[in-house]
Amino acid sequence: MYFAAWMRVLLSVLMLLSSTAWAADRCPALSKNQADPLVATRIAAVACEEHLRWNRPFIDAQGRLASLSAYEAEGNGLKDGGAPWRRVAFYWQTTGLLSAMAYKPGAIDCAHAALSLASPGLACRGFVIDTAWSAAFISWVMQRAGVPGFSTSASHFDYVRDARRKPDTSPYHFISPWTASLQTGDMVCYVRGNRVYGHEGLAKLIDGGAGGLPMHCDLVASIDDGKAYAIGGNVQQAVTMRIFELDSEGRLAGLKRRTDGDVECSPETESACSFNRQDWAAVLKLKPQNELARIGSVLPRAGLPNAPVPPSCCVNCVLGSSIPRCPVPGQTPLTQPAPPQDLPQDAG
Repeated sequence: MYFAAWMRVLLSVLMLLSSTAWAADRCPALSKNQADPLVATRIAAVACEEHLRWNRPFIDAQGRLASLSAYEAEGNGLKDGGAPWRRVAFYWQTTGLLSAMAYKPGAIDCAHAALSLASPGLACRGFVIDTAWSAAFISWVMQRAGVPGFSTSASHFDYVRDARRKPDTSPYHFISPWTASLQTGDMVCYVRGNRVYGHEGLAKLIDGGAGGLPMHCDLVASIDDGKAYAIGGNVQQAVTMRIFELDSEGRLAGLKRRTDGDVECSPETESACSFNRQDWAAVLKLKPQNELARIGSVLPRAGLPNAPVPPSCCVNCVLGSSIPRCPVPGQTPLTQPAPPQDLPQDAG
């Protein structure tokens, strides 16, 4: 009798723990709110849907990567059966950013390969693998969510700089990552490369008129039980969630920062290894709904494609497809002789 009662209590506790664990990630529910009146909720919903599409890989609060099953270069593996590389090409194509990247080998091919399963897209596939696409992903989310005042870009630095230098027209405020209380729709950003900038160094660089800097930003999709759940593109070659610990005020807590004297990660120095150890330099804080409305329309956008549409022309034409051949590269506006001066060569 006592044993049976004890077992019932144990099962109840296990069920409670299980439900709590699943409740921590709100993306399955959030992904259905892409027409929500609030801009912040729409940002989270769009990012969440993509994270689900990529089979929910994540980096935990200790900086450990888990459950990664689909990589950017693969020909299948997404939840809907799609090819990851074509999905990345779709981000580039629908945001209109391919024209800025036309100096990169294979970018022109992506204008067609992103929209047609009939195209082998070998050159586009190479472009996807060789080109950082995290900023293209952020731009795609912002475009679909209808964020007023956001300028799509192949470089994170461009909208980080806008938040700093154009506070009246940017949908974001430029804030130190160590003083900001995170909320849905915010971005947490770090500087890539060997040099460590920190918040002060990044602000000084922007104020000095810098034209570009390799960076990465993750979008905060939800805040729950003292943690922030942020989603970014091209994080370990996928759309990946990163989990941050927060203090009682909603600020980043215990996050490992990269410094000039860091011990290199290796099998002999496991304590130095963390995918969260970065040069965290800024939080872009989404403005309140009423402030966003002063910048532009905050209404949900309609009619944006979420899947490939029938192509109007082909590059690598399939016999019998009846699709006309695309113009030669010299006749398309995607062709440019050289990269823009203010765009980092690695973009992203």
